[in-house]
Amino acid sequence: MLDMTIVDDIIMRALKEDMPMGDLTTDSIIPSDAICSASLIAKEEGIIAGLDVFERVFTLLDPKIYIERYVNEGEKVKAKTLIMRLSGNARAMLKAERTALNLLQRMSGIATATNRFAEILKGTKTKIVDTRKTAPGLRYLDKYAVRAGGGTNHRFCLSDGVLIKDNHIKAAGSITAAVERARAAIPHTIKIEVETESLEQVKEALEAGADIIMLDNMTPEAMKEAVDYINGRALTEASGNVTVEKAEIIAKTGVDLVSSGSLTHSVKAMDISLRFE
Repeated sequence: MLDMTIVDDIIMRALKEDMPMGDLTTDSIIPSDAICSASLIAKEEGIIAGLDVFERVFTLLDPKIYIERYVNEGEKVKAKTLIMRLSGNARAMLKAERTALNLLQRMSGIATATNRFAEILKGTKTKIVDTRKTAPGLRYLDKYAVRAGGGTNHRFCLSDGVLIKDNHIKAAGSITAAVERARAAIPHTIKIEVETESLEQVKEALEAGADIIMLDNMTPEAMKEAVDYINGRALTEASGNVTVEKAEIIAKTGVDLVSSGSLTHSVKAMDISLRFE
């Protein structure tokens, strides 16, 4: 479920960015009481995510807008699928169009990319998870779109989980020192994850009491050796330039999680069109 108070804040910031002093074109040529209708159509195959967000952009500008939805959230559609029809104040619809499409296209692109991983990993114990490599200001929607595509969220922000990475280890002096300091400072309810790059580091992280061990940029062979050594004593996460093509091979090592920044940092927006009638 989306928290619409957060969604409204994102939308209002986007609308203010797009028309800080109104829409010069629309306000100049469209009568204030003009009514129009439009059809939302998928121009390529993909997973639709963000329909509530899309609709909310319009209803914030025209509470009386009529919307008829033909596709469910998270549904896979083919090219030329009619997703939605809208009708209402023409000025409001023209002003909402680009912001609404930008958000829907990005979210659907993320959901589609995530779903490719989820399909590859289906039938294995391995789950696809996202990272913090999200668009600034859009993380809430980016991570929602990952879930809509069949993925799982990693930590949402720096405040809700401990992830000790290579630079933390260098600054602390060792994995052991970093884990000990983190454990002494955080509540007992928080888990600690450690990024490792070798079996030696894996052994140190496990001995230090890490709850989750990230296997970063390891070969499948090294990853399998690390997973076998950990033997369920900590969750394992594969990371580092993970692609759909590599995901199936990685899953065969027995890791619990596969994280990929590509789900959100370099996603291709899904091609969706709003055609006014």
